[in-house]
Amino acid sequence: MVYILGINAYHGDSSACILKSNQLVAAAEEERFLRVKHWAGFPKEAIKYCLDEAKITIDEVDHVAINTDPKANFFKKVAYTLKNKPNLKFIFDRLKNKKAKSDIALEFEKIFKKKNLKFKTHYIEHHLSHLASAHFVSPFENSVSVSVDGFGDFSSGAWGVGHKDRIDIDGQIFFPHSLGIFYQALTQFIGFPNYGDEYKVMGLAPYGKPIFMNHMRKIVQINRNGGYSLNLDFFCHHKEKIAYNWKEGSPSFGKLFSENLENLLGVKPREKNEPLQQIHYDIAHSTQYMYEEAFFNLLNKIYNKYKIENLTLSGGCAMNSVANGKIYKQTLFKKIYVQSAAGDAGGAIGSAYVVAAKQGFLKNKFEMKHAYWGPSFNNEHHKSLLKKEENRIKHSNCVTNYIDNEDDLCSLTAEYIANGKVVGWFQGRMEWGPRALGNRSILGDPRRKDMKNILNLKIKRRESFRPFAPSILREKVSEWFEEDHNVPFMMQVFKIKKEKRNQIPAVTHVDGSGRLQTVNLATNSRYYKLISNFEKLTGVPMILNTSFNENEPIVCHPEEALETFLRTKMDLLVLGNWTIERKI
Repeated sequence: MVYILGINAYHGDSSACILKSNQLVAAAEEERFLRVKHWAGFPKEAIKYCLDEAKITIDEVDHVAINTDPKANFFKKVAYTLKNKPNLKFIFDRLKNKKAKSDIALEFEKIFKKKNLKFKTHYIEHHLSHLASAHFVSPFENSVSVSVDGFGDFSSGAWGVGHKDRIDIDGQIFFPHSLGIFYQALTQFIGFPNYGDEYKVMGLAPYGKPIFMNHMRKIVQINRNGGYSLNLDFFCHHKEKIAYNWKEGSPSFGKLFSENLENLLGVKPREKNEPLQQIHYDIAHSTQYMYEEAFFNLLNKIYNKYKIENLTLSGGCAMNSVANGKIYKQTLFKKIYVQSAAGDAGGAIGSAYVVAAKQGFLKNKFEMKHAYWGPSFNNEHHKSLLKKEENRIKHSNCVTNYIDNEDDLCSLTAEYIANGKVVGWFQGRMEWGPRALGNRSILGDPRRKDMKNILNLKIKRRESFRPFAPSILREKVSEWFEEDHNVPFMMQVFKIKKEKRNQIPAVTHVDGSGRLQTVNLATNSRYYKLISNFEKLTGVPMILNTSFNENEPIVCHPEEALETFLRTKMDLLVLGNWTIERKI
């Protein structure tokens, strides 16, 4: 048996996974263990977890794959440097980062206190890793595969055709042009400065109008071949050192846009704590519109070239669930697969599967049908924790109970949700990727107009314009949404049918849409049973689902779930078969 360890290191969303030949055994992001959002650096805790889950030691790992290749696109880098002559600090920082990526063996020696480890190290180009992370775990033998992000290995996008055991890259977008940088820079301009804040622009966009489209088309040029380019007058990432921090902590970055952008839009960049105004909504709407214009131009050109109806998407921009939800209407693709960790974390899986393909292990197809690849904890663990924290629980006016029968547990929890209570739901293995998908979730009643305010008051404390998502039974999608597709990883936004919107206001965004998660009995039976019980009580086959956290990474361990429950005003916590109820 051959073990392949895949890692995403020295970048945001550091992560690790382990394959047993072609079978995925475990995958997790480092942020969940270190409790720092988007943690960047070397994923030592995630690696240790993966080895423990596979029940092996580092000595038994045959291959280590990392989702970067410092040698990739070498001549492109040299040509750019000679032509543009960026400052010496710009060059030095990239050489320093390249050296760090080359010292993988040293990192393992430090972590495990061992030398001469037997594994072979593979450096896999960034976008090939992205493409593989979607295509090789999709249900498709063949697909058009597309990766779009900020940058990785001097490239911001790649596309081609995925086959059973290989991916043929046919086109790329190279530094300094990038849709990801465009979206990130505008996100920053609107006043959301943190790494990963782009989802806030997606949430803000429906409140605005596309009145800045003439300006946006001066920033992004769409090419006839499907590609795109930036008007570099509005950016500074290509000529100055941008203060990126990719090591041992939360990622951070400096200003990406130039003063020319401020002059073009006719408004000063919003400071983080300044109130949002209509002009910010309009810039957000126009940013999303421009992204979609370039994105669909690319997809349609690619479809016309290959005439393959299956599409696999990856890269950070594949997290744009709003655009993803329009693919069926804006293109001729018939089937879409977006991996649950489409961004850089997913590169760990992609790089591992590229190595698996090279080793000839992809003769039997592996399909990632669910996202539950993280740590799990049994009821004995929960019992021990509750015993240890017994005094705190009592002093918080809470009581514990054990419910052995799963049907009774789901029925009781559904009643709580139907009565307007907020429930922390901690079950099974932790999700892989940024979405809570029914194992590390906070749940509420989608029928209540005030549920968004209740959640923000009791727990989330987040911006009022951001929507909450519905988890819906797969077979009920066509009754509630305008499109009927499987969306297991919450990666697409569809319009809710007009006649249904008033029934589920808590999960209906201002434009009538919902970022749905379809729930299948075969992949998460307990969550499916919970929603089915809620449907029996209310006639509504869905519940509101948001991530189990409070301005921190999603909880990983039951200790963190209990801590979050006790310091917030959540009404009920369900840890496996244990319930902790807050008495009024």
